[in-house]
Amino acid sequence: MTAAVMANGNWDPALSRLLVSLEEARQVLPSSEEEFGFLSDLLQSKELHALVKVHNKIINNGKDEKFHPTLSNSMQIALEVLEVVAPRTCISEDCKEVFMLLQKPHIQGLLCAHDAVAQKDYFPRLPEIPLEVDEDEETIKIVQLVKSNEPLGATIKTDEETGKIVIARIMHGGAADRSGLIHVGDEVCEVNGISVEGKTPNDVLKILQSSEGTITFKLVPADGKSGLRESKVRVRAHFDYASATDPYIPCKEAGLDFVKGDILHIVSQDDAYWWQARREGDRNMRAGLIPSRALQERRIIHERAQIDKAAGEEKTSEDETWNLGLHLLPTNFPVGLCSVSVLPGCQSPKSPRCASKPKTKKIMYELAENDDFDREEIATYEEVAKLYPRPGLHRPVVLIGPPGVGRNELKRRLIATDPEKYKTPIPYTSRSVRHGEVHGKEYFFVTREKMEEEIESGKFIEFGEYKGNLYGTSAESVKSLVNAGYVCILNPHYQALKMLRTPQLKPYVIYIKPPPFDVLKETRNAAYARSTFDENNSRGFTDEEFRDMLHSAERIEFLYSHLFDCTIVNADLSAAFEHLVQAVTRVETEPLWVPASWVQ
Repeated sequence: MTAAVMANGNWDPALSRLLVSLEEARQVLPSSEEEFGFLSDLLQSKELHALVKVHNKIINNGKDEKFHPTLSNSMQIALEVLEVVAPRTCISEDCKEVFMLLQKPHIQGLLCAHDAVAQKDYFPRLPEIPLEVDEDEETIKIVQLVKSNEPLGATIKTDEETGKIVIARIMHGGAADRSGLIHVGDEVCEVNGISVEGKTPNDVLKILQSSEGTITFKLVPADGKSGLRESKVRVRAHFDYASATDPYIPCKEAGLDFVKGDILHIVSQDDAYWWQARREGDRNMRAGLIPSRALQERRIIHERAQIDKAAGEEKTSEDETWNLGLHLLPTNFPVGLCSVSVLPGCQSPKSPRCASKPKTKKIMYELAENDDFDREEIATYEEVAKLYPRPGLHRPVVLIGPPGVGRNELKRRLIATDPEKYKTPIPYTSRSVRHGEVHGKEYFFVTREKMEEEIESGKFIEFGEYKGNLYGTSAESVKSLVNAGYVCILNPHYQALKMLRTPQLKPYVIYIKPPPFDVLKETRNAAYARSTFDENNSRGFTDEEFRDMLHSAERIEFLYSHLFDCTIVNADLSAAFEHLVQAVTRVETEPLWVPASWVQ
């Protein structure tokens, strides 16, 4: 039997050697044939060998690139699904089936086993070694960890009051966390038999770096032990971060690098200045350190203060132009000459540049409280959640960009692909009906008094005055299109974003960005593009208008880039349109990250 077992190439070598040793010891050990027979049958059973093969697969998980867990909290997700489907079990057989299935013991056992494997909670844990000490003496625990290529996942610091070396933090998912034996606040007495008394954290790190194999810590346990609990918070980062260049991070090796737009899973916010996080979807289960929101906001404020200090308080006339306030444009007609008038309760435009130049810009009246619109936000992290496509209820697509960048043409082409699917809201105007026009087709025609009243009550997402007449887009017209099952396409002024980006509308914001000056000029001239700064569209763009477009784009990005879901550079109109179609398709078919407040 033993020879047959050993000849089987699929048999585990360790079990085969154990079986041979058992046969050799049969004549020596004082045990009955019944006991030997039981052990022999057990070691040769297919069930045991199957378990050993599973065990080996798990242990070698880090070496096998083909198998990686995608998440480590499937049991928690299952509980959340139960909460969601429970109220629907009476109206949906599918929900009832899912509800019953997820409560079956073998399914829950499978999910628990999956999470244990994903969190690598299967290594043997060395028990704490109790020492016989007097009651007045401190309790000591000895912890042994096997050193590998993976960092230990703990940081240390010098306690300000006692001068002792203590555990400052435990990184979620790291070796120290998985051991369950090291806790925040534990005092480090020795490392591999070397006393750390009088040493600095850097001295201790050098001892650890020079150690091989097993690392033995002698620790004084912290007074209170609390297990690490992962939060479920996900955020979108609005800045780039490189830990290697951060002079203030407690441990550069523990840092987590990311770029603007990355989705991060914040697993711990216990530290006021350094959060623990993972990149969403990252196969590495160990968390890394990132600056907290409060710390990053302080940094940004400090950097801006330094820039302001270096630049002084001098402002150019161009800067004054930007401080005019909210100037919103009608979305369906070209930029041209515009009279300047003021509604009751509004401030008068005050830019000498606009009043003196014969070439006028599209200046709309400004709101008295509108200083807040042009004040940049300090964008660090935004809490997000997955929003799944809703059948028959499409998210509005909002095209943002500087005047002249090509948003109108991209919108026109998109609507032309399927006029029964893509719609744009009909604007309102206070001007009189012209011959051939129909109320509710080209415009909704209302009195000036009525329009001013609804503007004052906040019913318009954007509005402006052109040749003595008011124009605007109402929020209700956008909601009507969405509720009717259409994909609403908008290309408003960028300052309308703050009124559009609400939990009720849930817009998908696409920023149409101009290419660099040389490419912008070359492509527009080659396409004989007509200037949108000319009322009759009778001439091409001037170099000054190209520069104005790029200047406006820089300002839009500085103030609002954290609100963009997608950016398309309109260097080539055909390529830009193709990217637009891909983006709109993605909105309709894929779950996407949105502000957490939008997902209830």
